[in-house]
Amino acid sequence: MTQQRPSAFAPPPQPQAPPPQPPPIPPQQRKKSKHWFRRFLILLLVVAVGWLGVSALLLRTGMARVDAMTSLDASGGGPTNYLLVGSDSRANLNDSLGDNFAATGGERADVIMLVHAGLTDRRVQMLSIPRDLKVDIPGHGTNKINAALAFGGPDLLVQTVRQATGIPIHHYVEVGFEQFADVVDTLGGVTIDFPYAARDDQSGLSVGAGAQLLDGSQAVAFARSRQYEEQRSEGWVKVGASDIGRTERQQLLLAKLLSTARNPANLTKLPMLSSALGGSLTADSGLSLFDLAALGAGVGVSAGFDTMTLPVSFSNEGGVSYVVATDQAPAVIAAFKAGDPFPVGG
Repeated sequence: MTQQRPSAFAPPPQPQAPPPQPPPIPPQQRKKSKHWFRRFLILLLVVAVGWLGVSALLLRTGMARVDAMTSLDASGGGPTNYLLVGSDSRANLNDSLGDNFAATGGERADVIMLVHAGLTDRRVQMLSIPRDLKVDIPGHGTNKINAALAFGGPDLLVQTVRQATGIPIHHYVEVGFEQFADVVDTLGGVTIDFPYAARDDQSGLSVGAGAQLLDGSQAVAFARSRQYEEQRSEGWVKVGASDIGRTERQQLLLAKLLSTARNPANLTKLPMLSSALGGSLTADSGLSLFDLAALGAGVGVSAGFDTMTLPVSFSNEGGVSYVVATDQAPAVIAAFKAGDPFPVGG
């Protein structure tokens, strides 16, 4: 058979009809859908703000206040510096903590940490000040920096820290032993990864190797450990038992605690957490509900925690053991004041 060629006069192929389109949404229905979505967003915003507001209110109403703190700096509208203090007062210890910490008169600053919040890149900076730092305490001469709280309360401690570092301090927040344990327990514990089994017979710390979920009492024992030991192949070895190692553990615990608190799974615990935390805090009277909400929001959306301990070296003077700031300390302080990342190896 001879194959026929298409005629040159054949009609051109007809274009295919486009697939059927769904009928257009009537303008009234589109408007209704937009309104529904807008109302949904507004509802979410109201719920979120209300949730944070109730939590911040619970936090604020439970806090003790330090009135007439004349040493604090006025905020200039930029990033805010908080002096976070962990008190070593043994008052009102619960049964799980009391056996590990002997009753001691007076009150000293066991944890001294400057927290820088509100940075444009959403980092939260934490600069730990070793409690044995040698400083001049106004009106009391040379001593360890933690003695300032015992000598003159929060006002004198703020003056001493600012004089030693040159860093402005806008708010003062203090938390005690028992209440810190309550906060950890409210969150269901905090997980720390231990490369080796660790212990401190004095503070009561006793954990195995690997990821360990610490309850409130073990978290306090970890943060306060001064005789920290790890089980190595050669037996129990003291590691990081100095004041410097201690502040590094405190930074780690605080960063883990903040990360745990901002986990979406703990959202339902926010009011309980705020209530527990509010009952544990002492703050300056100028710390407002707005400040608390802003601090909580800043931590909640932070891009990470930039932590550093003030570089120090050990010194023994007249039989008294101090730590003194090294030549690297000014660069670390300058970075904190400017809101810049801490220098590597500072």
